[in-house]
Amino acid sequence: MVKFAKFFGTVATVVAASAVTATSAVAQNIAIDGSSTVFPITEAMAEEYALAGNPAFITIGVSGTGGGFKKFCAGETAISNASRPIKDTEKELCAANGIEYIAVPVAYDALTVVIHPENDWATEMTVAQLNTMWDAPAEGTITRWNQVDPSWPDEEIGLFGPGTDSGTFDYFTDEVNGDGGVSRADYTASEDDNILVRGVAGDKYAIGYFGLAYFAENSDILQSVSILNEELGEYVEPTVENVEADIYQPLGRPIFIYVNAAALTDADSGVADFVQFYIEQADAGELILDVGYVPLPDEATDATLEAYDAEANTIFN
Repeated sequence: MVKFAKFFGTVATVVAASAVTATSAVAQNIAIDGSSTVFPITEAMAEEYALAGNPAFITIGVSGTGGGFKKFCAGETAISNASRPIKDTEKELCAANGIEYIAVPVAYDALTVVIHPENDWATEMTVAQLNTMWDAPAEGTITRWNQVDPSWPDEEIGLFGPGTDSGTFDYFTDEVNGDGGVSRADYTASEDDNILVRGVAGDKYAIGYFGLAYFAENSDILQSVSILNEELGEYVEPTVENVEADIYQPLGRPIFIYVNAAALTDADSGVADFVQFYIEQADAGELILDVGYVPLPDEATDATLEAYDAEANTIFN
């Protein structure tokens, strides 16, 4: 897969080749925070971990990928959910605080553009149209649907999207606006994707975007937009099959957890045991599909593992 090769060949690297051995130690507390997109996966993993008889106390916050990295790089959390790779500024913050980590891709997501079920005009969109609607110059200027396409209604657009701490915001703005973090600001923003779901579901003229799992869970009150794959010349739906075929582009992406290396080496923390469980379940794929995301294909998993130091005694060896 082209996208997987792009990410895994350059991003998913070991920052610390620390000796790690999974243990059955009971964690007093495993603190996790970060991406709302990855949250459903980690929540499901924690629930399954508990059902398997592990009494670890796992807390999971949702402050967005950026907010999660702030806590992670300050040493406040052991694991950070991330819907994008760590930024250079975040790497520098972690380094300044002596935080070493490993990046673990856990699934593939289709960043999904959603509209109200009664919207029958914008069921297919190009990236250029999304750019017209969401780029910074659109603020206060592009406010009605017919300004994006003259054949669309002369009605006010209701815009809903993630906040600026969100990795989904970063990824969407990078792919759609050409610069991560550049966006119009006059929209309803929230790190809670359920608020975005309710906003679009309650307004016939609304549009928003978030991870595939939140659409899958709410497909009875929302509809997804098919996005033009310019290479194919076809509009492609955000489905598991299309993500697996690597044709839902450019909005298909890998999602991650970042794990504190010191916590992994601490036999009393239980982090290594939980992370090993997490990876085994992600590799099996069933839980990832149940949550609404796409399991990593074998070739992506292989590429990820090869990116790690083969000599390091980690949970991947």
